[in-house]
This record gives sequence, C-alpha cells and structure tokens, in this order.
Amino acid sequence: MDSNQPPSQPQGSDKEWKLIEKLLGQAQAEQRKSRRWGIFFKTLTFIYLFVVLFMLIPGRDGALAVSESHVAVVDVDGVISADSEASADLISAGLREAFKADNAKAVLLRINSPGGSPVQSNQVYNEIRRLREKYPEKKVYAAITDTGASGAYYIASAADDIYADPASIVGSIGVIMAGFGLQEAAEKLGVERRVYTAGENKDLMDPFAPVNPAHRQHVQEMLDEIHQQFIAAVKQGRGDRLRVEGHPELFSGLFWTGERALDLGLIDGLKSPGQVARDVIGVDKLVNYTYSPSPVEQLLQRFGVSIGKGLGSSLGLEQYLPDLR
Repeated sequence: MDSNQPPSQPQGSDKEWKLIEKLLGQAQAEQRKSRRWGIFFKTLTFIYLFVVLFMLIPGRDGALAVSESHVAVVDVDGVISADSEASADLISAGLREAFKADNAKAVLLRINSPGGSPVQSNQVYNEIRRLREKYPEKKVYAAITDTGASGAYYIASAADDIYADPASIVGSIGVIMAGFGLQEAAEKLGVERRVYTAGENKDLMDPFAPVNPAHRQHVQEMLDEIHQQFIAAVKQGRGDRLRVEGHPELFSGLFWTGERALDLGLIDGLKSPGQVARDVIGVDKLVNYTYSPSPVEQLLQRFGVSIGKGLGSSLGLEQYLPDLR
C-alpha cells in the first residue's frame, strides 16, 4: 500500500456535502426570488399611490375647456383665513382662471361667509380690482346667499354689482379683537403668573395682567386704522350707491337683511346666484372655477400653517389677531 496515497473519503460524507450545497443553493435562490417579488410589490404600490394622487389632483384647466357660453362661479364659503378654503390664495387662484376663460361671459362670486381676516379679505379685494382692469370686458358680480358680512362684504364690494336674498345677512362693516381677563380668577385659584419680557410692551394684552391704559389706546388706534381701511374700500367699490348721509350706522358694525341692505345701498338687487346668471348676465349655464388644492398641497399647506401657528402661539399673538366678523 502506497503511504503517499491520501486516505479515501467515505461516500456518505460526499453525499452530505452535496446535500448541504444543494440546500444552500435553494436558499439563495429563494432569497433572490423574495427580493425580486419585494421590489415588484413596492414598485406596484408606488405606482398605485402615484395614480391615486394624480386622479385626486383637480384639473387646473378643466373649466377652461368649456366650449359654450357660461358664467364662471367662484365660491367664498366659510371663515376667511389663511388656513381655510376661503383663503386669499385659493379664492384668487379661482378668480384668475375664471377671468381667463374665453367662454365665460361674466364672473360670479357666490358668497356665504361671516367674514374673517382683514388681510385675506383685502388681498382678494385688490385681486378682483386688478383682474377687472386686466379684463375690462368681463364684469364681476357678487351674489350673497345666507351671509355676506364683514370681511365677506369687504370682498363683495369689489364687484361691479352685489345681489342678495331678502333674508340674507349683509353688512357688519367693523373690526373686532377679543380676549379674556383672567387676573382675578388666577388670584382666587392661588395661581402665580410668571412672565419675562424684553421690551416694555411685549406683554400687551396679557390676560393675567390688569388692563394697561396705554395698551388699550394703542390697540384701539390700530383697530380704528383697519376700520378706516375697510370703510375706504367699501366706498371705493360702491361709490355714490351707498346711502351714507343720514345713516351713521352704516359703518358701525351693524348688519341687516338683504331687503334693508338694498335700501342702504349696500347691494344692488334681490336675486339668487341662478337669477343673477339668468336675469342679469343672460346665461343659464354655471361653471364652478373655485380652486380646490390637491391632497399633496393640502398636506404641505397644513404643515406650513402649523409652523406659523406654533410661532404665533409661542409669541402669545394667536388669539388676538384682528377679525372682520
């Protein structure tokens, strides 16, 4: 027997190694297959979500494709604020599309709002006037349904003519800023207020401090200034149609029914949106151009607004913003 000959391996051992190699190969194949299916399903899920989001995004040019004569409607619905569907950005976006539409014979603001932010209201007012100058051949009407008060009336006054229902609430040309005085309640509860400021007026309108006469005067002057801006805008929009003489209550913050508002010159007639389209404009078809943000835009807007609210809350200003309601 040759001593240099290596000892032979048992046949059973060879079979075990081959079985192990086979099992390892099958495991690797299964892993590769699993990865491929994982990639496939992830891709399919992404495509599905993309398609759903695409379908939910409102068509920007859908209303522009209307080939027959129509009245372009833009809604002002609910409280007017930066984080609502009645924000200046959204209302103005709808107005721009409505004015651009070739077959829109007129623009109709359909209003049902108690008012809101003076800033947002003024921005829409200015945008309406800009668009009226850019498209002088296209008139814009406002039709108030249930309520067209305060900031909503601010916006309406930029229209060529305003209409309302006899029972509509119209007017409320005034400004309000409200808060609470909690000093005595805190004292009764044994709560000690600890506040630190840099700036002698930074605690203006602190609800846990007594009213400072200088702060009161400053706030009142600011509200009066905003009120005068409101009055000037209404006078500019309504002109000599307003019955100013003999009616000092016109700019006092009072509101009236549509019937009484007609007597005061706040509106031009008693008609519904449909009646304005048919009887005044002479077109039956209404097409809604109100801008509605996509789900992605809503998410981004809420994210931005939440940051703004957080800053406002940290500065103690959130509840003290002027309001046209």
